[in-house]
Amino acid sequence: GAMRKLLSVVVWTLLCCSLSIQEDIFTSIGQMTDLIHTEKELVQSLKEYILAEEAKLAAVKSWANKLDSLTRVSSSDPEGFLAHPVNAYKLMKRLHTEWSQLESLVLQDPSEGFISNISTHRPFFPDQEDEKGAAKALMRLQDTYQLDSESFSRGKLPGLHSNVLLTVDDCFDMGKTAYNDGDYYHSVLWMQQALRQLDMGEDSVASKATVLDYLSYSVYQMGDLPRAIELTLRLIGTYARPKDHLPEREVYEALCRGEGVQMTEKRRSGLFCRYHDGNRNPRLLLRPMMEEDEWDSPRIVRYLNALSHDEIETIKQLAKPNLARATVRDPKTGVLTTANYRVSKSSTMVFDYAWLEGEDDPVVARVNQRIEDITGLTVKTAELLQVANYGVGGQYEPHFDFSRKDEPDAFKRLGTGNRVATFLNYMSDVEAGGATVFPDFGAAIRPKKGTAVFWYNLFSSGEGDYRTRHAACPVLVGNKWVSNKWIHERGQEFRRPCGLTPGN
Repeated sequence: GAMRKLLSVVVWTLLCCSLSIQEDIFTSIGQMTDLIHTEKELVQSLKEYILAEEAKLAAVKSWANKLDSLTRVSSSDPEGFLAHPVNAYKLMKRLHTEWSQLESLVLQDPSEGFISNISTHRPFFPDQEDEKGAAKALMRLQDTYQLDSESFSRGKLPGLHSNVLLTVDDCFDMGKTAYNDGDYYHSVLWMQQALRQLDMGEDSVASKATVLDYLSYSVYQMGDLPRAIELTLRLIGTYARPKDHLPEREVYEALCRGEGVQMTEKRRSGLFCRYHDGNRNPRLLLRPMMEEDEWDSPRIVRYLNALSHDEIETIKQLAKPNLARATVRDPKTGVLTTANYRVSKSSTMVFDYAWLEGEDDPVVARVNQRIEDITGLTVKTAELLQVANYGVGGQYEPHFDFSRKDEPDAFKRLGTGNRVATFLNYMSDVEAGGATVFPDFGAAIRPKKGTAVFWYNLFSSGEGDYRTRHAACPVLVGNKWVSNKWIHERGQEFRRPCGLTPGN
């Protein structure tokens, strides 16, 4: 009795004080009572609008049913239908008069009355500061009378039990008000209550991830680091994979983190390094390449002295003025599409690239010749040297370099057959991230400036080696420069003779 009356007085006093200090319109119970009547009037207006919409829809449905029956008859035998003069007349009448009436009916807007009503009352609605003031008043009551958020939310106040409940979204908005005010203490209390109700299965607009995001940061600001970490880990667990997620993506991302690499000590013992002179190529005899085995099957080798610092700088300077948005192959359709954003502006982008011809500079011609000397494959039918720059977040998701049987026209315009091999030059070191990974067999190759890696995309039979599907991991820290030489089938007939079986 007495306690309940006292609490009611305190609630209204605090609410009115918080609102009147800001000189807002709600400074008395009388004015807030007017607001209740306004809301009731708006609800009635809303109901009238719904009835008008339903009446309009019913009329349109009636027209549709009648016309559907008519057109079924007329379209089954148009000439026979029009043989009756009354039918011909009624068709003219319908199209000239009745369809116009139907058009007018559809164009009617039953919402006009409701919109007019709400627009009249809107100037007297509470604004953001009013809502904020009311929320702060509740928080002051919470502190003064040591009431927990659960009690407030469930309508359990001293001497007063009611069915006035706070929803998840109400609790979230309370917490957000405190958060935006730098009041992390109350933010924690109300975000915890929102989370508690979400965990009980209550529906809400605010997602669990959003609540956890606010809560974990507020807890962190309060200095409880272990709890903040616990909440953040729970937050990470709420993120769902997109619908177009491919299972290999998990393998790809794990390899990018250095997890799940399938190189065992036993396999490593079968990898060697050697000097490579390109089958006694005159240009390599005095300066042979240092060749290292990176992977055994499929065979991937790395050349340690592929490019000099000066050559790298020249290639980068030649490429920079021509860097353009990369095209990427859609993983579902296989179609080449232009990426949406440049690397410099978005981490979701792939990379910027430029093509360099041998005629552009003697250095490019020299590098092309070196690739031919090392691989023993002609580069006359190869694509131009592609220079690519990946900024932070830049990546190239899993893809094949060669065209598959379902896309026979991928390189048709080049007239040089499929991409038989890939020669990839690393032109920078990368502080973190940026590895080249092969999800199918669990390989991860780190970029190292001046080195190059080489592998065959096709078996000697001409069949594609599907194991060579690979990706360029997102650059975590640093800047990644590479250059690619895609070598094609034509011209390799005597350099890499065809095998008889698909697996050769």
